[in-house]
Amino acid sequence: MHATIETLKNDVLARNAGEPEFHQAVVEVLDSLAPVLETHPEYLDQDVIRRLCEPERQVIFRVPWIDSKGNVNINRGYRVEFNSALGPYKGGLRFHPTVNLGIVKFLGFEQTFKNSLTGLPIGGGKGGSDFDPHGRSDRDIMAFCQSFMTELYRHIGEYTDVPAGDIGVGTREIGYMFGQYKRITNRFESGVLTGKGLSWGGSLVRPEATGYGTIFFAREMLATQGEDFDGKRVSVSGSGNVAIYAIEKAQELGAVVVTASDSKGSIYDPDGIDLDLLKQIKLKERGRISEYADRRSNRVEFHENRNDVWQVPVDVALPCATQNELDVHAAQTLINNGLRVVAEGANMPLTADAASLMRETEGVLFGPAKAVNAGGVATSALEMQQNASRDRWTFDYTETRLEEIMVDVHETCRATAQEYGAPSDYVLGANIAGVTKVVDAMIAQGLV
Repeated sequence: MHATIETLKNDVLARNAGEPEFHQAVVEVLDSLAPVLETHPEYLDQDVIRRLCEPERQVIFRVPWIDSKGNVNINRGYRVEFNSALGPYKGGLRFHPTVNLGIVKFLGFEQTFKNSLTGLPIGGGKGGSDFDPHGRSDRDIMAFCQSFMTELYRHIGEYTDVPAGDIGVGTREIGYMFGQYKRITNRFESGVLTGKGLSWGGSLVRPEATGYGTIFFAREMLATQGEDFDGKRVSVSGSGNVAIYAIEKAQELGAVVVTASDSKGSIYDPDGIDLDLLKQIKLKERGRISEYADRRSNRVEFHENRNDVWQVPVDVALPCATQNELDVHAAQTLINNGLRVVAEGANMPLTADAASLMRETEGVLFGPAKAVNAGGVATSALEMQQNASRDRWTFDYTETRLEEIMVDVHETCRATAQEYGAPSDYVLGANIAGVTKVVDAMIAQGLV
C-alpha cells in the first residue's frame, strides 16, 4: 500500500507543477492514508483517491475595474470547486496579492475535509483574487467587488456553491458582492453567500466563529491532559477576526495572551493583550499593529519581524495569520521554551517540517487546521440553515451549536486516531476521518 501512495503522490505532484502549497497539503493527507487502504481496499476502486486530489472544476477569470482616480486595473479571479460529494461547494474568498491558483487549490483541498469533519452537508471549495484591498477606498473596493461578482455569479448558488469571506474579505466585501449578485439575478437568494451583515441575513457569532472554535478545540486538547486555559500563557499570530476572537475567548477562559501581529510586525505585551485597544486599532480604524505599542505602555515591545511572536515562552501557541508562517526553527524554539499545545487557527500555518517536528515531540499536542479552525465554516453552514428557514438564532444558541460541533470534531479526530493506534495524533485522526466520509460518498455516487 505504501507503493500505491507513493505512486499517487508522484502523479499528483507531476500534474500540478509549480504549486508548492497544494503539494504540501496533498502529501500530508496521502501520507496518512496507508493504514486506511489496508482496511478499506475498496478505496482503490474507481481510482477514487486520485479523483479526490483533482478539483471538479477550476474557474479563472479576468477582473477589470476602474479606480477612483480613473485608472484601469486588471486582476485575476479564481474559484476552485473541489468536491461536492457531501453537499454544495462551501469555502471562502481571499483577496490578497499572494493569491494564485496553487494557493486556492490547497485551500479548497483542505476545505473539503474540514467541512467533512463538521458533520454538516457541505462540500469543499475556495476562491479569491490577487486584488489587495488594504489602503483602498470603499469606492475602489466596491468597484472591484462588483466586477468580480459579474463573472463569479454564473458559477454559484445556494445549492451549487456558497462562498464566504477569508483574508481581505469581510462583511463590507460580502455586502458589495451580494448586492451585485442580487442586481444581476433579480433574486434575494440570501443563502448564496455567508458572512453577511446581521441586518440582511447574516448570523450572530459568524465573525467570532473561527477564533472561538479554535479555542474550543484547543480547550479539549488541554482537557485530555487534565488541564485547561486558566493561567496559561498563550501566543497568537495575526490580528484579524480569527486572532482577535481567539484572544477574546482564551481570555474569557483565564488565559494570558501576550502576542499579536500583522504583515508589518508583531507585539509582545507581557501583561496580556488589551483586547479593547486591539479591536479599536484593527477592526475599527484598520490600523497597524505598531500603533498598539504606541498607545499601550512602555512595557509593550514592537518588533518589525512578525514571526517574533514565536520567540516568547508560552504554554499554548495559536498561529492565526497565514500559511507557512511558523517554520521548523520557530517550532524548535517554542518546544525548547516549554510549549504544550499548538493549534492551527489559520490554514496550514506550520511548514511541513515544523508540523512533523510538533507531531514527533513527546509532550506536545498538535491540532491541524482542518480540524481546529472548522468553526468558521461550521457557523457559515448554520447561517445557511437560518437563511433557508427564514429564521434568526440568538447569540448564545448559535455559540452553543458552534461549541457542540467543535467538541464533536475533536472527539472524532481523537477517536479515529485511537482506532488506528495513535491516540494523540490529531493529524492522522483528522485526515482519516475527513477523507473516509468524502470517499464513501464518492463511491456511492459512482464515477463522476
